[in-house]
Amino acid sequence: MTSDVQTLFRQEVELAKTEIREEATKAGKAAGMFGGAGFAGYMVALFLSLAAVFGLSNVMDAAWSALIITAVWAAIAAVLYAMGRTRMREVSPKPEQTVETLKEDAQWARHPTK
Repeated sequence: MTSDVQTLFRQEVELAKTEIREEATKAGKAAGMFGGAGFAGYMVALFLSLAAVFGLSNVMDAAWSALIITAVWAAIAAVLYAMGRTRMREVSPKPEQTVETLKEDAQWARHPTK
């Protein structure tokens, strides 16, 4: 029986490792999206903002055109942040399946005949 319990424990540890690895992959992808959104936002904001400011400065003061363009990019950044935050909330650091099977194993170890 001791051998069975040891084997069961090792299997549970492997299951926990697998679940944690899967959740870490999800977290890594979400973090990559945050990084990608930041870099893309920076490059787009830089070059497109310059072009838009120069274009709008033909019809209004350059300071006002720069302020309008800045507000547009602030809205875009807020949307990208919200999307990344939503994906990050899907990550669960707790290995749910392993916890459940460990509870079942503990119940079985207390009452092996049931």
